[in-house]
Amino acid sequence: MRLDDATFRQLRRLAPVIDDVLNAREVEHADQAVGLDSIAQLCSKLFDAYHDQYPVEIAQARADAVDSQ
Repeated sequence: MRLDDATFRQLRRLAPVIDDVLNAREVEHADQAVGLDSIAQLCSKLFDAYHDQYPVEIAQARADAVDSQ
């Protein structure tokens, strides 16, 4: 799936927030929490777009996740 320029720029802008949170394993600053909200919204948008293009693969990934638990 190709990302449009605006989505790519948004991911690049949010990447440092993801890196900080993953390295710290917690949210240490309020701006990280705001960034996480933006990341969640963007991930949801990307998932919806991916799901529309690849519904079979999404269904298989969900089944695999359930099976692994």
